[in-house]
Amino acid sequence: MLAIQAWIGGMASGRTIFQRGESAVAPMGFSVAVILLAAIGGTVWLSQTTQQTQVAARAFDQVRATGQLVRTSAEALLVANDLSAVRRLVVETASRSDLTRCRIVLLDGQVLADSKPSNITAAAPGPTWPDGPAPEDEESLTSGAIRLVHVLEVPGRGKARLELSADAYSSQQFANRAQTGIAMIATGALVCLLMVYRHARSRLRALSEIREALAALRDGERSLEAVKLTTRFGPEADVWNGLLSENQESRKKEVAEHAHEALGTDRRASGGLSAVCDVMSQGLVLLDDQLQATYANGAAAIYFQTEHDQIVGSSIEPHMPTPELLDLVRDAAGGSAKRRGSVDLDLRSEGGGNRGVLRFNVRHVGGNHGVAAMLLIEDITQQRVAEESRHSFAAQATHELRTPLTNIRLSVESVLDSPYDRELRGTCLNIINHEAHRLERVVGEMLSVAEIEAGSLAISRDDVPLKTMFDELQSDYQAQADEKKITLKFYLPPKLPNLVGDRDKIMLALHNLVGNALKYTPDGKQVVVTVDHKDNELSVSVSDTGIGVSDEDAERIFEKFYRAHDERVHQITGSGLGLALAREVIRLHGGDITVQSQIDQGSTFTLTLPVHAEAA
Repeated sequence: MLAIQAWIGGMASGRTIFQRGESAVAPMGFSVAVILLAAIGGTVWLSQTTQQTQVAARAFDQVRATGQLVRTSAEALLVANDLSAVRRLVVETASRSDLTRCRIVLLDGQVLADSKPSNITAAAPGPTWPDGPAPEDEESLTSGAIRLVHVLEVPGRGKARLELSADAYSSQQFANRAQTGIAMIATGALVCLLMVYRHARSRLRALSEIREALAALRDGERSLEAVKLTTRFGPEADVWNGLLSENQESRKKEVAEHAHEALGTDRRASGGLSAVCDVMSQGLVLLDDQLQATYANGAAAIYFQTEHDQIVGSSIEPHMPTPELLDLVRDAAGGSAKRRGSVDLDLRSEGGGNRGVLRFNVRHVGGNHGVAAMLLIEDITQQRVAEESRHSFAAQATHELRTPLTNIRLSVESVLDSPYDRELRGTCLNIINHEAHRLERVVGEMLSVAEIEAGSLAISRDDVPLKTMFDELQSDYQAQADEKKITLKFYLPPKLPNLVGDRDKIMLALHNLVGNALKYTPDGKQVVVTVDHKDNELSVSVSDTGIGVSDEDAERIFEKFYRAHDERVHQITGSGLGLALAREVIRLHGGDITVQSQIDQGSTFTLTLPVHAEAA
């Protein structure tokens, strides 16, 4: 009643800052406006900061690339003793690349060439340049200023410094259309917010009255008449008054039912708790201080591989798989270990009864209810298998990536050590190109597997000329076959159809099949690729005379990260992804991949695809 009287007094005193009902929504509208403006301001600031960072990084890369080109060209011209061409190169580079400084300085400080010819202090130097402190390459980006120093080495003459400077933000205008667009969007949003606010204000009179009534109830008002609304506030008042009446009736019923429910709670709790525990997937055992099991659910009996009646009422000691777990349970039941303890046991071996990997959580239970400790058993076999697979994959992927990266690094170092050896440079470039393609295939396989697990792997459909594709496949692997002295043969029919599918995905599957055949076939053996087309189906068989696959591994080799148990397989690098990815992409095309193999006799992988076009 005090709240209602205060409200009436406020109304009689005159017009408040907000109209009736507006006080309920005005703070919210103001808060939304402030948040909106703060978000837009932050967006503008972040956009400008990001743009500045990107422009500075791009300018730095451009200056670095320019420096490398000038360095290479200047060294060549200085070897040829063409000083005028060097000075012309410096001037043109500074003008073309918008550099604030570009010059070549001898070690004694004399300027040999400068973007401003008036700064040159050295005449044509002699056969041997003056000596000075040993220079080093430097790179810096500070306060928007880029500075690079490269060491020039001219055989037979000496060393000099190539100095370049530039402004990182010289070509950037930050007040661009993006900021203008954001400002326009902010203005439009504020106008829309104002219109919504004005519309809501006219409809909140009844809400304001309900709000006052709720405040009175919060302060302790219990009289129904004191918080009712008059009918002049519209249908909302009628609904509110109806809710108050229903609440009063339900409160009376609650008092009558409370005693009855309290009496039946204890009877229902015991049976309900037992039923809930029995449907748990985790095993649950309750123990007293003598390690006697007072309760065990069905899952616990399964994990212990015994009958439920043999656990309850007897000691838990015979069922403990290890002394370590038994000591943990004994400490928890005796109260010496107050914290939760946990033990993971791998019981997949014969001695463990093939129960998988189980996690035993032990916790002390206080109170005088006849329970001293709780043992919770959880099957984490799938989690452990997934972790082992991820670790194996990480190790294999690291090895697969390290080899080509090492070859690329060694090739680059060889070129840097002998920059004028054209034959060596050509050989190194071929190695780099080959290893880059190899890296691309490995990374592509990893990304495709990630797409398979995410369910987002898709194929694009287009005409696929098979003759060209198999010619390219043979060209890609002929060198590898020759290196291992393996006879690689392709048997193609006179005419091949044009498939409708994703050429890159189909080529990826064929690369995996032929590459694996060469990888797991010993030197001097044979790999045969046979292509056949009949009844609107294309069949590609890849047969080798390699180490073969056992019947146990024949189907599992198509699982991700799985590798056969043959010791010879583990001596050969591989990620365990290729066959899984190959089968997945072929199945997306409506085909399949199967295998027939015998140990030490070889394997035949057969790829089948439906054909939807006439032979060409």
